Amino acid sequence: MEKRLRSSLQTSAEKFLSSAAKFSLKSSKTAIKTLINSLIKPTSHLTLTLPLSLHNVVSHSISQFKNSDSTFTASPVTPPAKRVRRSARNRKDDGVSSTQPLENERQSVAEKLQVFAYILRLCAFHPNNVFSVSDLLPIVQELHDNLILFESDSILLSEIANLCEEWWKGGLSGKETLISQSLPVILSRSLTLKKKVDVHRVYTLRDAFMLFDFEDESIEDLKNLLIRCVISPLYLKTEEGRKFNAFLFCLSVQLSKELCAMIKSQIPFGRKSMLEAYGEIAFRAWKTVEGECKNEIENGFLQNLVEGSIYASSPALSASIRKVLWGFVQQRTTEGVEKLIFHLAEPVIFRSLQVANSNVRQNALHLLLDLFPLEDPDSSKEDKDILLEKQFFLLEKLLMDECPDVRLVAVEGSCRILHLFWEVIPSPTITKIITKNFDHMIHDVCTEVRLSSVNGVIYLLGNPQSHEVLKVLLPRLGNLILDSASVVRVAVADLLLLLNEIRDFHFHKIVHLDVLFSTLADDQPIIARKITKLLIPSYFPSKVTEEEACKRLITLIKRSPTAGARFCEFAASEGASLRSLMRLFKTVIGLIVSSVKLDEEQIEGLLSAGSHLCTDLVKDASLREALKEELSAKKLKSLFTVASSTRAQSYICNIISTTSVNAGGDLLERCMGLITKCNGLSDNVERQAEARFAHKMILSCGWFDDMFEALVGILQRAACGCHARFGIGKGKQNVNSASRTKPRSSKKISSKSKHSKVKKPSGTGENRFLEDYEFAVGVAWQIKDLLLSENTRKAMLGSGLLERAYSALKVLSEASIQHCLQYDYLNTYTVSAYSTLTLHMSLHNIKADGSSDSTQETISDLTLAHLLHCASNLFKANNGKKLGKSLPESRNASTTPPGSSTDAGECKTGTSLVKQTRIPNMMKALTSILKFIVDANEMNLAPRHQERCLNFATENLRFIITNLKEQAIAQQFTEEDIKDLNICLKSSFTYGAKLLNIVLKTCENPLPQTEAYNLVNQLFNLIVSVEELLGYGYAARFITSVQPWIPDLILALGSHYLLKQTGDKGLCSHSSENSAFHFPSWFHILARTELSELRNTGSAEESEKVLNSKDFSAFRRLLEMMLKLLKANTEVLDAVGVSFVIGSLNALRSKNFDVVLGLASFVCRKLVRDEDTNWKELKWMLASLEETYPEVIREAEEEGNTEDDREKLYSAKALLEPVWTSFVNDKRRSSMDEE
Repeated sequence: MEKRLRSSLQTSAEKFLSSAAKFSLKSSKTAIKTLINSLIKPTSHLTLTLPLSLHNVVSHSISQFKNSDSTFTASPVTPPAKRVRRSARNRKDDGVSSTQPLENERQSVAEKLQVFAYILRLCAFHPNNVFSVSDLLPIVQELHDNLILFESDSILLSEIANLCEEWWKGGLSGKETLISQSLPVILSRSLTLKKKVDVHRVYTLRDAFMLFDFEDESIEDLKNLLIRCVISPLYLKTEEGRKFNAFLFCLSVQLSKELCAMIKSQIPFGRKSMLEAYGEIAFRAWKTVEGECKNEIENGFLQNLVEGSIYASSPALSASIRKVLWGFVQQRTTEGVEKLIFHLAEPVIFRSLQVANSNVRQNALHLLLDLFPLEDPDSSKEDKDILLEKQFFLLEKLLMDECPDVRLVAVEGSCRILHLFWEVIPSPTITKIITKNFDHMIHDVCTEVRLSSVNGVIYLLGNPQSHEVLKVLLPRLGNLILDSASVVRVAVADLLLLLNEIRDFHFHKIVHLDVLFSTLADDQPIIARKITKLLIPSYFPSKVTEEEACKRLITLIKRSPTAGARFCEFAASEGASLRSLMRLFKTVIGLIVSSVKLDEEQIEGLLSAGSHLCTDLVKDASLREALKEELSAKKLKSLFTVASSTRAQSYICNIISTTSVNAGGDLLERCMGLITKCNGLSDNVERQAEARFAHKMILSCGWFDDMFEALVGILQRAACGCHARFGIGKGKQNVNSASRTKPRSSKKISSKSKHSKVKKPSGTGENRFLEDYEFAVGVAWQIKDLLLSENTRKAMLGSGLLERAYSALKVLSEASIQHCLQYDYLNTYTVSAYSTLTLHMSLHNIKADGSSDSTQETISDLTLAHLLHCASNLFKANNGKKLGKSLPESRNASTTPPGSSTDAGECKTGTSLVKQTRIPNMMKALTSILKFIVDANEMNLAPRHQERCLNFATENLRFIITNLKEQAIAQQFTEEDIKDLNICLKSSFTYGAKLLNIVLKTCENPLPQTEAYNLVNQLFNLIVSVEELLGYGYAARFITSVQPWIPDLILALGSHYLLKQTGDKGLCSHSSENSAFHFPSWFHILARTELSELRNTGSAEESEKVLNSKDFSAFRRLLEMMLKLLKANTEVLDAVGVSFVIGSLNALRSKNFDVVLGLASFVCRKLVRDEDTNWKELKWMLASLEETYPEVIREAEEEGNTEDDREKLYSAKALLEPVWTSFVNDKRRSSMDEE
């Protein structure tokens, strides 16, 4: 190729250009450059002929390109009168084939022009300048003027733009004529390709933009490109990009206004880096421009920003604006900036600091703190002092502002100002501000203000000048270590750590050691860890011998056992060496087993410390064996002998399980004592932790089967008691069958240990049963807790005693559910353990009889049926009580067992109300069943029972509401009862809504529409009942639990119609057949709230009559949230709205005219308003309205109704009439016209 080009160049210019055009630019670029630079000398004839020939071929190629382009766009083929019918694909192929030659021709011409443009560039910038610029300029101009033609070819466009760019940079004659087309191309390329090199190119060409007339209308496209640069992340990120954006402000006053407007529009959405870039751009522009452009920046842009930062609608927007202004504030040492800031801010900032609006005061204070000290550089010293005093006065005033957000900013700002300007602020002013912080702000009712006070002191300590004053004042902060807010306590701990590193400060003078020890013992881990770090240099220093360090820590443990134990918990994580901790562990164990007299609390503290130390030491493999050697069987036995409390014994269990030492068989009896003495365990958090330690140890020693056998024995004994007392069947096995299939223990233990695992409860008859049952409740808690851990769960599910545990829990659960309204002592933990065990057995495919036969009914099905049967009996029993009849009893339960006491918790049959202490117990039992139902459905373990589950949830809510009303009427609730009830009610609602959510998401089975609709209405009934019976305060908190489930409630409420496949006509007739289905009781409350609003303008007597002093504010808030969601989806709105329309129809037929008017008002005034939704889209609602409206008119004209009733019906008619006239009637006329 190079030889051919060389030969043609030596022949003539025309021959060379013709040969070069046959090759692509990419392949011939190097060869062409070498030949032109080396062969063409100043004396060569090519210096004259090549420009002329190049001009000719370029002109010809451009003409050829234009012709091919015009042929393509302006020569449509006229279709013939008749055409053979073809497929769409054939017609498309014909079109492509007819334009393909034109496309190929344009591509060929463009490739030639690429080569010619490159040759032209080589000639213009020849190393020996052999070509005349005046000869080449016309060619460049022609290419430049036709740039718009080559938009489709990016390579050609780039070559020509590069040529024009180099021409401008080279300062060649005629450069002004080569920018009008090339500059927009280069600018657009930088915005499109987003490369830094293109931004650099634009910046180097910035002077060329001065040649444009930005007042001309034709400049709009270029202006739009320039404005895009202001929002381009690349231009904002690069230094040259920001400089270029600042340069743009000097091009035109109008462009400056548009650029300022664009920047202001980006501030609400900009990131920090973007806003800081805008501040820098604005400052650079202000420094560069003069005249009107500078005035626009100062009095237009900056003044608007200052005012906007003060009057911003949100703190976030105000902060964003201040970030832009910071570009000027940080340059205040630049000449003119200080004066500019003063003149912009002074007229508005002081006035805004004293307005009534707290948001404005807060924003103005933020701005003042950014600008502090605000002063006029041209004023006298006296004027400056007066202005400074004014700023301090306002700052002190705002420290006591009524708004906590303003106080928060004032505290942080005052500390920042003192830190930065301590040396120049007068001493009286410092004293005033800092005293106010320590006397008032640290005791503020707002947590954030107290926190900012502590953080402000931490910041202030960064200035050494403040230390002398703070040394006197800091003890006033000491009480904050006991603050109710954990964030404040954490901040105080950080302050103490900082003071510990500053010379002449002593943390124990700020907070007394006893208070520190108390906080270390009882506070959250994050705070305890910081206090440990604070105390390590004093109580376990690394600079003294290990013996001395251990002695100090033992002193700490003896002084405050719990604090010392917590210290050991975090010592390793705060830098204590494991070697020294190992020495400490040996010292602790040795002290416990020695003859030194220690009280019970000190022993517990030492053992707890040893337990924590073991947790850290076992992580080091080299120390693991040393731990095992230290914990010999003899020493462990001695430890158990010394440990008299169950808590102390649990720490030993944790040490054994953590270190995996081989404990002797005689320790089993002691561990069993921790586990089997479980009465009251379910309500005692400390004992629960002790039981977990014992579980962990027993599992590590391989004694799990023995433990589980003992626990199952307790359950079976209580189950036998339930059989004798309540006549509940024992199942296939009883307690005497325990010896038939004894599980194998993995360890050999003494016969003494085996036979003394479980201590038989003392007493006979009633007392024995109560004791057995209380122990069984503790076992139920343990079983549920054991199922949480993977290791213990695996051991339990693999045990041969699992079937007996399940059967015993089944009996206990039945008794706990069916008799929860008769006996106070019955506990729901048995139900919870029963259901949890069932779920885990189901997931592992374990049957009730221990088999894995897939043909049998699953255990989840059996448990579900059993629990629903128990609940059904509970419902029936409660209904019998309300009727004042004797509770029907089974044959086995008709007589009282011998030895039973009549006052042991039984309630008299025939009473209308049960004892109020049993209501929460009953609710807990039902909630446990509901939780099991939800979990089973969530895990797809009960796919065939959705209808039964929904029915139970509905009946459960109805049962709860009924009993709530009875107790409220009798006024038997105490404040504590209401708190417990509130928790149960929230749980019942949440599980009911969750069940709806699961059912609505189920696609495999048809949705039980009626059951879902009934359940959602009971959930609404529960909401209004809580507010009606417990008051607004509890209802408001209850609504917080309801809020996440609102979408599910809405979908369930409209599910009957969303899934309905019939037409409009069948809809109404079917809907009106069952009034109860479409007229839930909460509609009454909804109607009452609407009537209250309608009659607000009436007399107070009327309003009282409507609402009966209940305004249901929480329920109204719920309705507002529902309406907001409904209006976002017309289809769902239609499906839900039809229920309200048909509800008003059923109310009309039952002569309940208050409800008719209330529902009509809700539908027409809130649910569907003309400005929100078009009624034409609501086909179901219109169809039901077609039946409702005529009946309203007929009933209004009925002579038997009172005047008050007619007035209500006419009001309802007035609400519905516009809809009837505009939509329903028009629809009827259209149908008649069509017929």
